[in-house]
Amino acid sequence: MCYERPVLLAIDVGNTNVTIGLFEIGRQQLLHQFRIESARNRTADEYAVFVRSLLHLHSIDARSITAAIVASVVPTLTDTIVELVRRAFGIDPMVVGPGMKTGVAILMDNPREVGADRIVNAVAAHERVSRTAPELGVIVVDFGTATTFDVVSPKGEYIGGVICPGVQISADALFARAAKLPRVEVSQPPRAIGKNTLHAMQSGLFYGYVALVDGLVARLRAELAHSVRVLATGGLARLIAPASTTIEEVDDDLTLDGLRILFERNSHTPPPAPAAARS
Repeated sequence: MCYERPVLLAIDVGNTNVTIGLFEIGRQQLLHQFRIESARNRTADEYAVFVRSLLHLHSIDARSITAAIVASVVPTLTDTIVELVRRAFGIDPMVVGPGMKTGVAILMDNPREVGADRIVNAVAAHERVSRTAPELGVIVVDFGTATTFDVVSPKGEYIGGVICPGVQISADALFARAAKLPRVEVSQPPRAIGKNTLHAMQSGLFYGYVALVDGLVARLRAELAHSVRVLATGGLARLIAPASTTIEEVDDDLTLDGLRILFERNSHTPPPAPAAARS
């Protein structure tokens, strides 16, 4: 598959999955997205084989990838993923971290404590909301391994947020610590009042998290002097959002889009032409 422009490889390293996105440099549309397990014992060579195989499966010429950016919340995997990019594509990726131009002021006691994924989400969410409603701030609810709430002001300041155990973590803990309770799938039960153990557990997980989201968003709003939009992203966002009274929109690609924006803000030289076009 040939693209009109060189391609950016955006990699989000989470605790559960490594999410990979492809963008033509200079354009906003996400071309492809892949997910692989965040296996901490996997080598850079093994990751390289996985990624090259996925590209081949979708008929994507790896030579078209001329730039990459990585955000990681798993320190033991960061160097492995950087090395994957070097070995598979022969390029050095940008890594989201201190010193990177984000356009977002981090108003935290210790800005270095804020996870790379949360900064990336804040950048993407502020960019999205400010285009149509510059007077509004934004709250991002990310349903990942942990469920996080990130608050960004209309000026693009990262004010702070909340970190909660993720939905799946809570489900796993319930199964592991209560001997007579079975492992259940996190899904919406027929009604809030469970008529059997399965539905009672699903009600607690599903409606409990809906209430958690709506309750925390209400408390966050009460502490702010400005209005906000509420965006959701992450694996279970589309499950929880329809039952929530506060989530206004779900953006599955928010983090990858944030990586694209950060790459553009920190890329100071024109990208090289794809290998196929270089002769």
